[in-house]
Amino acid sequence: MAEPALAQPVALTGPQSVASPLLWAVTILGLVLLLALDFALTHRPHEVSMREAVAWSAFYLVLPLAFGAYLWFSFGSGQSVEFLTGYLVEKSLSVDNLFVFILLLSTFAVPPALAQRVLLYGIVGALVLRGVFIALGAAMLQAGTWAFLVFGAVLLVTAARLLRDTVAGREHEVDITQMRSVRLLRRLMPVTREYHGTRMVVRVAGRRTLTPLALAVVAVFATDIVFAVDSVPAVYGITEDPFLVFATNAFALLGLRALYFVLQAALTKLAHLDFGLAMILLLIGGKLVLHWAHDVWPWVPEIPTLLSLAGVVLILLTVTLTSLWANRRADARRADGDRTPRAEVSPPGERSA
Repeated sequence: MAEPALAQPVALTGPQSVASPLLWAVTILGLVLLLALDFALTHRPHEVSMREAVAWSAFYLVLPLAFGAYLWFSFGSGQSVEFLTGYLVEKSLSVDNLFVFILLLSTFAVPPALAQRVLLYGIVGALVLRGVFIALGAAMLQAGTWAFLVFGAVLLVTAARLLRDTVAGREHEVDITQMRSVRLLRRLMPVTREYHGTRMVVRVAGRRTLTPLALAVVAVFATDIVFAVDSVPAVYGITEDPFLVFATNAFALLGLRALYFVLQAALTKLAHLDFGLAMILLLIGGKLVLHWAHDVWPWVPEIPTLLSLAGVVLILLTVTLTSLWANRRADARRADGDRTPRAEVSPPGERSA
């Protein structure tokens, strides 16, 4: 009779995963090959045309859909829905990354031909950082269900801060003079005023000197850390499978370079995106807290994954429509202002009657 009691600790082995070592190896190999292809394409700096950006964006949209279909036929609808929901959440958060990337590239005056190389470095850094955070998250989940409460609290605090900054009009502010990483680099090494192609270090008067490209890459890496802290707990709110968490992050990040050039102008028109992202973080944060509470008090309800997916889609659709409506009202006000007759000014020396 003692044997069943010995079998109970199996629940402490940590999050279960659908992935075998072979599937992990194939996925990572495919990711490395795609990154190598991106590096080959950006080896010779060039301005990305809209046609090229749209083609690559479509390619990176088909990939996760095909992967979701593979999960459906291989492991069932549950894993496929979890992956697609997590991918949609991560893609939404990655669009927020693009806002910051746009500001950083503009602040550092990165030439258009070098922008895709900076973005690629940023994507690689984000993948590495999120891999580390995913491993830490899996270890926390293995230690106990309290990790869900921690993840939920992180997302709820982040959502509250995002809402506060958005209401105050401080969203997406970037002050590189206050970035510790950039200030530290400037103290350690001199920096040239001009760019030297894709080189980040050059020799000036026999001394190794950084180029502005190096500062831009470091600034992007620094923002990657902040986004990793938010994005990894968010997707753990959808699935506990570390492989699916990694896959959603990888697929969401891979298409960022091309998506940047497609949405560079359109992103500024999504005036209410930050409100939507805050609502998504509140939704997933609440889902995590309820999941933790359900383990402690079974009568507490949980939020199903399909309901989470419907909520995320509804939020994104709503903020897109309200942003378009706000833009139309702003355009109409500007047009009315242009048509408003202006008071005539008397020529110098003339007195009005």
